[in-house]
Amino acid sequence: MAAPKSCVLWSYCGRGWSRAMRGGQLLGLRSSWSGAPLNARLLSQEKRATETHFGFETVPEEEKGGKVYQVFESVAKKYDVMNDMMSLGIHRVWKDLLLWKMRPLPGTQLLDVAGGTGDIAFRFLNYVQSHHQNKQKRQLRAQQNLSWEEIAKKYQNEEDSLGGSRVVVCDINKEMLKVGKQKALAQGYRAGLAWVLGDAEELPFDDDKFDIYTIAFGIRNVTHIDQALQEAHRVLKPGGRFLCLEFSQVNNPLISRLYDLYSFQVIPVLGEVIAGDWKSYQYLVESIRRFPSQEEFKEMIEDARFHKVTYESLTSGIVAIHSGFKL
Repeated sequence: MAAPKSCVLWSYCGRGWSRAMRGGQLLGLRSSWSGAPLNARLLSQEKRATETHFGFETVPEEEKGGKVYQVFESVAKKYDVMNDMMSLGIHRVWKDLLLWKMRPLPGTQLLDVAGGTGDIAFRFLNYVQSHHQNKQKRQLRAQQNLSWEEIAKKYQNEEDSLGGSRVVVCDINKEMLKVGKQKALAQGYRAGLAWVLGDAEELPFDDDKFDIYTIAFGIRNVTHIDQALQEAHRVLKPGGRFLCLEFSQVNNPLISRLYDLYSFQVIPVLGEVIAGDWKSYQYLVESIRRFPSQEEFKEMIEDARFHKVTYESLTSGIVAIHSGFKL
């Protein structure tokens, strides 16, 4: 899914200084630089702090957001088709498992970040609508003395088929949101669904607003993962849940070799043939390899003040679902 650009200058400066200073003291001044002039040491530190990765390429932080935006702007129209081709359709099972782990209750308010084309949002709506309808049927079956007219009237008076549940899809890429809205109209999704243009590192929502925050195949594309996790924590209500579905580290050596071969030799070719875009899919493959391992990402989530953080590896670790709670 499309991922956020780097934050505005103010936000970046705030994070940059917070990394460089602690208790009024500049950090990182010991090492081989100990005898170098102060200005030289500061310039070197600033350079390291402002560089990040774009796939295997090292780029200035302020450039990564734009580069990622261009990738997803380019692939938006073929994004769903390419997902099916690249994963042989298995991504659908992974997303179903994410909903199974979520198990939203009636009235759940979900924020799906980097949710562009709506895959998680539509699954959520299907789930809550199905469970609400089943609950309604059980209630009617329990009232055997109702007449046919009374039963029909109860169905007709049911204004909210979702039981108060709502989902907001937030994505920074206009083209991805455009594709998602078109899919929603074509598939009949209207109620309980909103689309918001927004940055995962600076979400346009109030504190303590959502019950569940999801991000599927998006967080590896943000410039500052730690900032995105902090924003997830901020917008969740106390007791709210963070769920992330993301590519991870394969734990079987044989499968890892085959996976690398497929990723680097096949996926970019599919990108060129189907979407006419080799470079974007080369980046996506490389970005997967740069993402932290399951344990490392778990620690990052805990650093963002989430509790009871766990993860489950799927398909030999090709992807993992991480879960945490705001307590």
